[in-house]
Amino acid sequence: MSSARSEATMADVAHRAGVSVSTVSRTLRGLSTVSDPTRARVEAAARELSFAITRSASSLVTGRTGRVAVLMPNLASWFLSSALSGMAPALREAGLDLLVYSVSDVHERADFFDRLPARRNADALLVVSFALTPAERARLDDLGMPLIFVSQHAPGRPSVYVDDEDAALRGTRHLLNLGHRRIAFLQTFDETGFAWSSKNRLAGHLRALADAGLEHDPSLVMSVPGWKGSGMATAVGRLMSLQDPPTALFAETDDLAFRLLAALRAANVSVPGQVSVMGFDDHVMAGVLGLTTLAQPAVELGRTAVRLTRSVIDNSDGAHERHIVLPTELVPRGSTGPPPAAGR
Repeated sequence: MSSARSEATMADVAHRAGVSVSTVSRTLRGLSTVSDPTRARVEAAARELSFAITRSASSLVTGRTGRVAVLMPNLASWFLSSALSGMAPALREAGLDLLVYSVSDVHERADFFDRLPARRNADALLVVSFALTPAERARLDDLGMPLIFVSQHAPGRPSVYVDDEDAALRGTRHLLNLGHRRIAFLQTFDETGFAWSSKNRLAGHLRALADAGLEHDPSLVMSVPGWKGSGMATAVGRLMSLQDPPTALFAETDDLAFRLLAALRAANVSVPGQVSVMGFDDHVMAGVLGLTTLAQPAVELGRTAVRLTRSVIDNSDGAHERHIVLPTELVPRGSTGPPPAAGR
């Protein structure tokens, strides 16, 4: 006689909870049509019987997978990992699984858009901080699932982002109000084409200079390699050897600003005595290092993106064309001050 225990069925859960099989199905799929007391009884019965509905079984009934996919350049940057940390618990609370596609170089990028592994594997795709080419956007349309853009504005598509241009404009105005007139802007470049915010942040910086009646000096816009190499030391050397060097440096991100601070220290350039430094993000280390920065709510961007995604999946009115802009805030710290001449 076999002692193997047969697996519990949905009917067993329904019998124990005193509800119908359809109510068990709705409860375990996380639908909002089930009352809280009924949901509690069904979940308790399922736990007692060690029963769990599979995603594949659920998708046969609903046409949904119960998963949300995320496409992002990498998991290494503070901003991207913070946004993801906001998404994960929000998706878990919604009963949705998270599927992450990290595409960190040109080969992985080409492979992703060639194979489209997210196809049929998720109910929606969140595109996070990813500068798509027209061909890549067309390929994502082939997925046949909703696309939600995070940390970037996508005309005609649901998106959650901050106004990078306006934030950079306010950051440059802060430096102008301190008395700076020679303000350099440092941005990253790499061969992958993942830069999504440089253009808008530079536009805001230049607009603030124009509003102040200052002529744009191309020598004060410097591009450095994304993460590695000696490019930052070279950039600092070029800027500080100009006939009229800058008195303030605005870095596109806090990560870049940290590298900038290290290069200035190595060159014996005091901050903010000789030159002021500003970043963008409010990285967790910005306060420790006394970096003036533009704070953006990275975790809240992730949470908000999940709420928007749920609305899109549920076909809520207007969700497919909704744009949510979250606020940024200037956080002045010790890395900025008046230019040296102002104290003479």
